[in-house]
Amino acid sequence: MKGRGAQLNPSSPYEKMVRDQQPVDWSQTPDEWESPELRTEYLPTHPKTILNKVDSPDVPADWSLNPYQGCEHGCVYCYARNTHPYWGYSAGLDFEQKILVKHNSAFLLEDMLRKKSWKASPVMFAGNTDIYQPAERKFKITRACLEVFWKYRHPVSLITKNSLVLRDLDILRNLASENLVHAAISITTLDEPLRQFLEPRTASVKQRLKTVETLSEAGIPVFVMMAPIIPGLNEHDIFAMAKAVSERGALGMGYTMVRLNGDVAQVFEDWLRKAMPDRADKVLNKIREAHGGSLHDFRSGTRMRGEGKIAEIIRDQFRLAREKFFQDKKMPAYNLDLHEHYKSPQLRLF
Repeated sequence: MKGRGAQLNPSSPYEKMVRDQQPVDWSQTPDEWESPELRTEYLPTHPKTILNKVDSPDVPADWSLNPYQGCEHGCVYCYARNTHPYWGYSAGLDFEQKILVKHNSAFLLEDMLRKKSWKASPVMFAGNTDIYQPAERKFKITRACLEVFWKYRHPVSLITKNSLVLRDLDILRNLASENLVHAAISITTLDEPLRQFLEPRTASVKQRLKTVETLSEAGIPVFVMMAPIIPGLNEHDIFAMAKAVSERGALGMGYTMVRLNGDVAQVFEDWLRKAMPDRADKVLNKIREAHGGSLHDFRSGTRMRGEGKIAEIIRDQFRLAREKFFQDKKMPAYNLDLHEHYKSPQLRLF
C-alpha cells in the first residue's frame, strides 16, 4: 500500500475489539493518497498541560513538547506508534491516519514559561512525533510555539525529518543569534528508494541534506541523527552519511539502534515481509542479535545502542566516523540566562 508505512492495524491491548485486517492494495500511487482508505483525519484535542517531564536516563533532555499525537510520515519502525493505543487507536495505520492536534499548545507553553517558579531548561521540541509533519502546514502550531520560545528567550531543541523546518528560518535565526536553539535533522539512509519504503511521507534524502546545508549557512547549529540503525538495511551508510552531512555544515552526528517494542514489532515485521521478503529473516535475526535475542528491548542503558557483536561494530564505525569528519566540531552551549529577564513583562520593557 504505497503512501503508508504500516500495512495493517494491530488490535489495541486496551480494547476488547479485534480488528479485521483488510487485503492490501499495492496498486496505490501518490496521486491516490487522498482516497478514503488513505486519507488523513485530524482530530482536535485539548490537553491541560503541554510540557512533559523526561525521566528516561537514555534521553538527554529534561522536558519535551509534542503538539501532535500520531504522525503522517508513516515511518514503519517508529517507537511512538505504541502511544496511539492509549488514545483508543491502533499503532498501525491509525497512527498515520488519525492525527490528534493540540491546538492550544502555544497558549499552554506561554503559561508555563512565564511562571515565577519556572527555571530555564532546554525543551526538546518533539521526542514523540515530528513537529513538522504534514499537519503543520495546515495548523502552524509549531511556528506558534517557536514564537513563544523567542518571546521569552527560552532554549529549545528541534527534531525533525521534514524540510518544512525551513519555513521558520526567520525565527530560528533569531533564536540562534542568542544561542537558544539546536536543530537535529533525522536522516536514516542515503538510499532514496529505501527511504520511500521506510518513511513514505517524509522529505526526500536530497531535501534533508539540503535542509542541513541551509540551516547551517543561516547560523543555526545542526546535529544529524541517523536513527534508527537497522542492521541489514542501513548500517553501510554510516561513513558516507558522516561525510555528506559534515560537508554541509553539521556540527555532530549520533545514532540509535532500532528496537521493536510492543505493537511496532508486528507492524515492522509485516511491512518487511511484504516489502523485502528475500531479506526479512536476515534483518530480523540481526535485530534480535543486537538485543539479546529479542526484537524488543526495554533496558535502560542498552536499548538505544544494543549489545553484542553487531552493535559493537556499529559503535566502532560511528566512533571512527566522528573522529574523521567531526573532530574539530561541537554544538554550542545553550544560553540559560536570558529567560529570567524576559519572562517578566516589566523587565522586557528595558
